[in-house]
Amino acid sequence: MVPRRPQRRPVVTLYERIVNAVKDGGYPPGSTLPSEPELAETLGVSRPALREALILLQEDGVITVRRGVGRTVSDRLPRRGFERLQPMEALLGDSAKVRPLTRVLEEPTDLVMQHLPVPASCEVRFWESVIDVDGVPACLAEEWSVPDDALVDIDPALPAILTRGEPLPHTMLHTLATAGPYLPLTGASTVTATVLGKRRGTTFGRSSDTPVVLVTQVVSVEQTPLLAAKYVLPSGAPSIAIWQSR
Repeated sequence: MVPRRPQRRPVVTLYERIVNAVKDGGYPPGSTLPSEPELAETLGVSRPALREALILLQEDGVITVRRGVGRTVSDRLPRRGFERLQPMEALLGDSAKVRPLTRVLEEPTDLVMQHLPVPASCEVRFWESVIDVDGVPACLAEEWSVPDDALVDIDPALPAILTRGEPLPHTMLHTLATAGPYLPLTGASTVTATVLGKRRGTTFGRSSDTPVVLVTQVVSVEQTPLLAAKYVLPSGAPSIAIWQSR
């Protein structure tokens, strides 16, 4: 039996189509969107799906709604930050470059077994990378995937995607997100403050007691954990935007 390939939610795809149209100038900043029936016909989608996507666009600040005017594209798109699941190199800006350090199979650590449904006797992929910004180390990325047989259950192509991606200058999340854009990935993260430590200090060429922000992230596909990651950002690393609303 061939495992079912997970699909992206249609509303998510529609949301991104409209955002891309705004970025490409199809709906310039300050312009008023067509009426709901016209927009649904243009995009070839149902009105209920379009209405849900428009609600999300309004919540995210992409459009505003004014009585008597309609839906207007915001003059300035909100900067998409940590509230959207993106690879760390994308969050750190255009000048971020990934340097692969380690690409191995290893037994799962306590952290991996805490966040991923894996047995202690299995082997998981471990990628360690340094992300440089303007030539300066800004982040240490440590990522673990579920075992290959679990990857196959999600999508048979995933083990080969990661194998091909091992020598390339990207994080594991970037590799999965770009090679499998259909995957409905979701992430949950925690942010804590700690210090760099001796081993990581050697990697950064900095003192072991350097303050750092530690981001622990679990990425899932349809409620199934796919990878766990730690991102270590020492003091002086570029800021990462977090956009909030109520």
